[in-house]
Amino acid sequence: MEEVRERLLRRGDYIWGSWTKPERVDGYIVGVNPGDRSDVLGRFPFSESSVGDAVECATRGLVTWRRVGRVERSKALRKFRDLMQKHADRYAALVTRETGKPLWETRQEVHASVRAVDLLLEDGLALLEPRILNEREARSDFRPRGVVAILVPYNTPLMIGTLHACAALLAGNTIVIKPSKFTPGVGQAIAELFDKCKLPRGVVNLVQGSGSSIGNKLVTHPGIDSLLFSGAYATAVEIRKATVERPELPVMFQCGGKGAALVVGGCELDRAVYETLLGAFLTSGQRPTSTGRVIVTEDVFGAYVDELVRRARKLRVGYGFEPQTFLGPVISENFRTRYRRYGRALVQRGHEALLEARNREMPGRRGFYVDPAIYVVNWENGNGFINDEPPGPTLLVYKVRDWEEGVALHNRLMYRPSTSLFVTPDYPDLPEIVGRLKTGALGLNRSTIGASLRLPAVGLGRSSNGVVAGIDLVRFLSTPRCTLVESRPFDPSQVAPGTNWDDDDEPISVEIELESL
Repeated sequence: MEEVRERLLRRGDYIWGSWTKPERVDGYIVGVNPGDRSDVLGRFPFSESSVGDAVECATRGLVTWRRVGRVERSKALRKFRDLMQKHADRYAALVTRETGKPLWETRQEVHASVRAVDLLLEDGLALLEPRILNEREARSDFRPRGVVAILVPYNTPLMIGTLHACAALLAGNTIVIKPSKFTPGVGQAIAELFDKCKLPRGVVNLVQGSGSSIGNKLVTHPGIDSLLFSGAYATAVEIRKATVERPELPVMFQCGGKGAALVVGGCELDRAVYETLLGAFLTSGQRPTSTGRVIVTEDVFGAYVDELVRRARKLRVGYGFEPQTFLGPVISENFRTRYRRYGRALVQRGHEALLEARNREMPGRRGFYVDPAIYVVNWENGNGFINDEPPGPTLLVYKVRDWEEGVALHNRLMYRPSTSLFVTPDYPDLPEIVGRLKTGALGLNRSTIGASLRLPAVGLGRSSNGVVAGIDLVRFLSTPRCTLVESRPFDPSQVAPGTNWDDDDEPISVEIELESL
């Protein structure tokens, strides 16, 4: 597929079923290709006043949408899915331009987004079925929460945006989406797809802008009934502080923080090295479940590290539209600076750089390119770097005596969204290792970035606030309400003691003299 470089038609915000540009502009976000800054996608204006308008319209739209049956909601989502599938190449190219990810990877993201809608329609719909107790004429129904605010991250903007929006709509909610400031075009594309589905006005709304202004305005708006947030832990903390007066607000935090791997001697070495590289450096290490740390038993440490470094040197860093590119740029210059500073901090605290964190020059491209970085951490020196998220394509390696010490170290990590375990299937202590590992998702001999939307999972530590993601989101975005019906005739003989229901005392009459009135 040839590179695409034309500017996007900047439609503005999507409110009440129409595209609208703010009358009063509070600022602009500029969509720039991180792989080549000469490719400017557009300059998107934003206004804080749009947030109130979007929430108000979503509230009005809820009156209609909550009455639409699940079958009709499913038809709308199926049309959304079919339109995305039909124009898959277009959306893959757009994601590559805005994130820098290789085209082969963004094609996978489009496919995963389409598949997410399929799974919601196949399995998620069943989660909304009412529970009926015929013998008591009682039932429990899942009702929409109301207006759902969705803050979408930049690393998988199409996939997360699609999953969260479609789960909310399937459950009968209306939505206000705020895309990442780095991927306004993808956010606009999602709203364009919904616009073609001819939904009632106000069901889908989108506001552009930065997190510090538009995002903050949205999460603190009293009109939202639920919030889905995917992003940094520090931002989640700020959201908690900003919404402290609303403890009743249902919030899902997906903070990632990166996963970990445990390599046990005797495992298939090539498999362990390949899956670690995939987990650590795909998407330039910017996924919430990227492999940030690998813990290796000393009996295989030397061979594993040598092969890991050798293979990492061969990874192709390049422009997203170039064939055979594996590792594209990071999302911004600020992020690239954090990546380099983190590498320097590791060395300053006595850890060894096997591959140093450094910028990569790309002839003919003004992008935010970096090399994959690998460091051996002397975790017993008092600076184990176990409480933070290694930025970008940074992998920290830890040597341990045996799997028991490895599991103990793993369970001390502050972020544990997912874990890879590389071990032979017949390893005698495998059940004990699996039982002791405290992690949100476990992959045996596979990378940390693979997941099934059908299977509920919850990141541990600071990775989440315990809300199940995947298709189970439809349950979180619903509230169960039970209905009990009493159809038997009233029987005075069954009244509670002390009610004196059959007391035949004559009513007391009081005479009032007119003169006293």
